[in-house]
Amino acid sequence: MQLVFIIFDKQLISTTKMKLLEGKTAIITGASRGIGRGIAQVFAQQGAHVAFTYSSSVEAAKELEDELKALGVKAKGYKSNAASFQESQDLAEAVVGEFGSIDILVNNAGITKDNLLMRISEEDFDKVIEVNLKSVFNMTKAVQRTMLKQRKGSIINMSSVVGVKGNAGQTNYAASKAGIIGFSKSVALELGSRNIRSNVIAPGFIETEMTAKLDEDTVKGWREAIPLKRGGTPEDIANACVFLASDMSDYITGQTLNVDGGMLT
Repeated sequence: MQLVFIIFDKQLISTTKMKLLEGKTAIITGASRGIGRGIAQVFAQQGAHVAFTYSSSVEAAKELEDELKALGVKAKGYKSNAASFQESQDLAEAVVGEFGSIDILVNNAGITKDNLLMRISEEDFDKVIEVNLKSVFNMTKAVQRTMLKQRKGSIINMSSVVGVKGNAGQTNYAASKAGIIGFSKSVALELGSRNIRSNVIAPGFIETEMTAKLDEDTVKGWREAIPLKRGGTPEDIANACVFLASDMSDYITGQTLNVDGGMLT
């Protein structure tokens, strides 16, 4: 009799498990592949309705939209450039009209144009700052009014270990990602009184379809230099995002969470 009770109790716990983002609406920029796609998938698994942006991959966006809807949440992909102030404003307005609220913003859009300082062009420097840093300003500005009305919101900005410690050959990327950290801390100070939180995730070496194209020996060397002896996955970043997006982190704002396997230890 005791054994039957234990089995039943486990089943009861399993079926009544609460999803951490149940009923919340999230905007995720740059979500058609890589880390952004992983965040969208895990958010949907945790009950969030997902509005995501993509730049050109229409087929990949449609595939992701269908995948998220199959999890029982509302999902829609928007072709939108977060580096454009007006497109960001239009996106936020469209999402509120379609979903009714914006509870979470994940600023994930980003590019690299690496080169040594002596060789980098002004155009490549400006482009990385525009896409990586100005997009964070654009989207945060776009959702601010809605979150202020709601008196609640979680903003999660994707930086990088490179933004924390710098990296040779990436002055533009490092500047953009370090700027995100300073911007996020300032937003946390400005909007904290309205219960709007602003935090940063700084990923380390995350293995995606982009890193799969690299030489295996190079990747192996990077893995060996990480204390946990492996590269991270999009799901590792997504799980950290779930925590910062959920009510479990209600008293956390203005912080940078390094998700790097110990790289900066």
